[in-house]
Amino acid sequence: MIRSLILILALAAPVPALAHNIISSVFPSGSDIEGEIGFSSGDMATDLLVEVFDEAGNKLGETKTDADGFFVYTPMQPVTHIFRGDLGAGHVAEVIMTAADVAALMGQDAAVSTSAASATAPASTAGLSGLSDQARAELATMIRTELRPLRQEISAYKNKNNLQTILGGLGYIAGLFGLGFYIAARRKMEGGK
Repeated sequence: MIRSLILILALAAPVPALAHNIISSVFPSGSDIEGEIGFSSGDMATDLLVEVFDEAGNKLGETKTDADGFFVYTPMQPVTHIFRGDLGAGHVAEVIMTAADVAALMGQDAAVSTSAASATAPASTAGLSGLSDQARAELATMIRTELRPLRQEISAYKNKNNLQTILGGLGYIAGLFGLGFYIAARRKMEGGK
């Protein structure tokens, strides 16, 4: 009876799925939209077809990821862009860049502007006023290249199990063993009467 109870508990116990989360993000890159798609395990989606849609579901275009899982797309219209990539096995990455962000990227007026953004804009461009347009473009490219690994590490860190999750799992296992020992002790006491 105890063996069957242990077998039932073992089969009914929740086991973590052997799956992984999808890491996907988009961000402005000069006049383009740059993004990345991969898994939380660190495996990036290489040569993945990324389709771009608007909010109505109309296809705006497509692009492919490179060997590092990054893609670049040049927007043509200041509308909301939805990037969708099918990684197979039920994994679909979907990332949205709002119309306001795309409009700002294209140099058009954004529909929504905040006073905080306008207050910080002069301070951030004041230090770059002595640079030529080519130097600014090179500096922006260099910064984006340096930030790529940091973005990947931050995304992977967010998806990792932390110490609290591990201790919680160990406590759950100890609780199940305690319940099993309690039931076994009760049966032994009932059998001795």
